[in-house]
Amino acid sequence: MAKSLEENGPRAPAAEGSLSGTRESLAPGPDAAAADELSSLGSDSETNGFAERRIDKFGFIVGSQGAEGAPCPLLHRLEEVPLEVLRQRESKWLDMLNNWDKWMAKKHKKIRLRCQKGIPPSLRGRAWQYLSGGKVKLQQNPGKFDELDMSPGDPKWLDVIERDLHRQFPFHEMFVSRGGHGQQDLFRVLKAYTLYRPEEGYCQAQAPIAAVLLMHMPAEQAFWCLVQICEKYLPGYYSEKLEAIQLDGEILFSLLQKVSPVAHKHLSQQKIDPLLYMTEWFMCAFSRTLPWSSVLRVWDMFFCEGVKIIFRVGLVLLKQALGSPEKVRGCQGQYETIERLRSLSPKVMQEAFLVQEVVELPVTERQIEREHLIQLRRWQETRGELQCPSPPRLHGAKAILEAEPGPRPSLQPSPSIRLPPDAPLSGSKGKSKASKQVQKEPREPARESGQQGRPPTPSQAKAAAAAGDASPPQDAPAQDPAPQDSAHHRSRESLTSQESEDTYL
Repeated sequence: MAKSLEENGPRAPAAEGSLSGTRESLAPGPDAAAADELSSLGSDSETNGFAERRIDKFGFIVGSQGAEGAPCPLLHRLEEVPLEVLRQRESKWLDMLNNWDKWMAKKHKKIRLRCQKGIPPSLRGRAWQYLSGGKVKLQQNPGKFDELDMSPGDPKWLDVIERDLHRQFPFHEMFVSRGGHGQQDLFRVLKAYTLYRPEEGYCQAQAPIAAVLLMHMPAEQAFWCLVQICEKYLPGYYSEKLEAIQLDGEILFSLLQKVSPVAHKHLSQQKIDPLLYMTEWFMCAFSRTLPWSSVLRVWDMFFCEGVKIIFRVGLVLLKQALGSPEKVRGCQGQYETIERLRSLSPKVMQEAFLVQEVVELPVTERQIEREHLIQLRRWQETRGELQCPSPPRLHGAKAILEAEPGPRPSLQPSPSIRLPPDAPLSGSKGKSKASKQVQKEPREPARESGQQGRPPTPSQAKAAAAAGDASPPQDAPAQDPAPQDSAHHRSRESLTSQESEDTYL
């Protein structure tokens, strides 16, 4: 049975949830090519008769109540970054991305601060791939997405996915056309995941996640980022029983008691289950709740720092909506409280205000994990063991990189200068001559069997003394060193020949 998600967040009306009334059979007009050049990702809007509409910087049709759920005036009231500052940030991010392992190992704190400031739009897709580990997954599994893409897929999931395609951001130029390239790529990514994780299949909340990724990167890269979100950032969120999201609802409610006791008390008195207001927030990573500029800033921090950003955003929204006695007075029942959380104040969701509140909220990974153990113990006491246990989640880019390091090139000698075998090294002429003499002198007794019992000549004694070898006394019994010395000399011969062939400066 398909896993469903209650769409209980603020949503803009969209003609009974479909694109009825659009002119899908119309061919592009004469200036469709010019309109297409305005979009960096290509547009399907001409196919649906939206050629006369203007497209904003995010790809949404200007003047529409977009599926992102943001009121139109708020969508355009953005904090524009000065062009000079934007270029400086792009240069810094390019340096980080080109030396990613070094930055992650030594300057992760700097990466976190830059993610909090916002990733430059031109590099956001690439940065998300690096932060999530999707790029490493792609390198480790070459051709895997193409293999999944060519497979037929499970019909029970394909039907559900097809029914959900037109609901994902229907006023974005990528997804405005039924059967357009955006919806086709979305279908490919979601179908591939059902084949990659057949035990999980498809959950409706995965569709907006994949759609946001496709707005910033090609289908194959979006697939591997989706895999990382489902397996590392939010493991268990999209499983059949949705047990992980239920646990996180209890964790959120417990943390709320410390962040905003007034809001916690009010929700407790009204007996409002956390699932009624936080399910879509968490499972869709606020992509269907916040203004688009705020969504992108939240995702920048989420990919870097992990699920604690999702918890912080939820706590900030609850605190701002129900965090004072004055705000609670207008919510006397469950219905009024839920409506308050569905229609949040534009000021609360405004980009600069929200990001500042999220950064300053003191909720750490340790607190979340400690509370997770508490809630898991209570779950086991009241409901028994989890039916779909999920792997432990990884809190952000650094934890993911440590758990799944990228492929490193094998170390191979690459000399700049190679000397011929008989060329001595500078500054070691005397040493090389002495070593050659030492190598030649001890081999003579092994070759001449008649000289094994004779005392050494003066020249041989001098050579042995120079090499640090003590000659045996004359009256000592002669020993036969042939078996041991021959093996020893052979090994030294091979070593010296190897060194002469592989001598590098």
